[in-house]
Amino acid sequence: MNQYILLAVGVVALGIGSVLGYYTRQSIAKKKLGTIDQKLQEKVAQAQKEYESILSQAKEKASGLLDSAKEEENQLRKRVAETEQLILKREDILNQKLSDYDKREKEFQEKVEKLKSIKENLETLKQEALQKLEKISGLPKEEAKKELLTNCEKEFEIELLEKMRKLDQEGREKIESKAKDMIALAIQRCALSQAQEMTTTTVALPNEDIKGRIIGKEGRNIKTLEKLTGVEIVVDETPEAVVISSFDPIRRQIAKVALEKLIHDGRIQPARIEEIVEKTEQEIVTQIKEAGDTAVYDTGVVGLDQKLTQLLGRLRFRTSYGQNVLLHSIEVSHLAGALAAELGANVRIAKKAGLLHDIGKAVDHQVEGSHVDIGIKILEKFGMEKEVISAMKSHHEDYPAESIEAVIVQAADQISGARPGARKDTLDNYLKRLGELEAIATSFAGVDKAYAIQAGREIRIFVNPQQVDDLGSHKMAREIAKRVQEELRYPGEIKVTVIRENRVTEYAK
Repeated sequence: MNQYILLAVGVVALGIGSVLGYYTRQSIAKKKLGTIDQKLQEKVAQAQKEYESILSQAKEKASGLLDSAKEEENQLRKRVAETEQLILKREDILNQKLSDYDKREKEFQEKVEKLKSIKENLETLKQEALQKLEKISGLPKEEAKKELLTNCEKEFEIELLEKMRKLDQEGREKIESKAKDMIALAIQRCALSQAQEMTTTTVALPNEDIKGRIIGKEGRNIKTLEKLTGVEIVVDETPEAVVISSFDPIRRQIAKVALEKLIHDGRIQPARIEEIVEKTEQEIVTQIKEAGDTAVYDTGVVGLDQKLTQLLGRLRFRTSYGQNVLLHSIEVSHLAGALAAELGANVRIAKKAGLLHDIGKAVDHQVEGSHVDIGIKILEKFGMEKEVISAMKSHHEDYPAESIEAVIVQAADQISGARPGARKDTLDNYLKRLGELEAIATSFAGVDKAYAIQAGREIRIFVNPQQVDDLGSHKMAREIAKRVQEELRYPGEIKVTVIRENRVTEYAK
């Protein structure tokens, strides 16, 4: 019974608690709802204030922008108005100029018409005057003109000759003076030692007994040496000396050095000769390489192929008219560089072309053709610059000069070859050149005599005064100089002097 009572009481209490809990939750929910509404209203109010503030600021900015736009519009209208005024003024000026131009053009046309009328009148008067002159003189117009010109030419011939002579002399003096200064400067800056060489070499012997050992039994030693070196060894009656003869200077050098070594060693027999000659050939190859490297270093020419440098070194044992070709090439390189610097040309091209201008002489005894053509092929094979080939190939005038560097190299080559003592020429060639020089002079009509003097540096020509006048003498001198330049090859320059002497003889009786 008690349990049921407790159960009933518990059920009643549970119901009361549920009711109370429900009402409590409702009350709390209402309070929370009121708080959220309040917050929402506050935020709405705050947003309204911010909206009004932003709107106010926007209105102020818009007002400021409108004022600024109006100000700019006013300034723009003002500028447009000023521009319009300026354009109107310029239009007025242009209209005025056009009006003036039209007026001047009209005046010009009137003057042209007047000039045409005057010209026509003058032409008419001229024709009438010519007709009167022809009638009076009895000569047609062309004949009268020809006679007048002939008389004028005769009258002023002396004055023309004097003027021509004066201008020619002044121009020649200025050019020669400048050229002499440049050439003298280049020569002074470069003066290599000169030594003429022959096609024979003399080897001194310590005594006469060594000659027999050089010849050997039945001449086998000398034959072996000649066979290995390709030279001719002359053992004659010259005391304490033998002569080595060969056109190839490298062979002569090998034979000379080998013979000197054999004499110093004392063992002269075929096997020893072969050994010494082989060693000497290797030494000469080394000397050739060193000579090429030295030449390149002395001239400051860089970038050459090693094989090309070795070919250059072979020129150490090559001569031209007794002049060492390698020393000549080095000198030409220095002279060409100095002249190029004075004339404002390419110094590098001039020096390289000067150094390599005779490179063909290194192998001209092995390859057919002139040393110029051989040199061109060699340089093309080694990929040399076209400017260098162009500058070196015309140094003997086999090809026309294509650049100022080519003319410079040609001048430097002639300067080096024309140095006193640098080269020797045979008597036959010398006499032949003089004969050809006189033959050219005497081939001209009106020449009485011609003499080559000053070792062929000057040709004096005596003309017949009845056949050649003063003006013809000038023409003849130029034509003879031109033919000498085209037909003869010579170092330096040749002076052509034409002499016209007119003698008048009278007798008093």
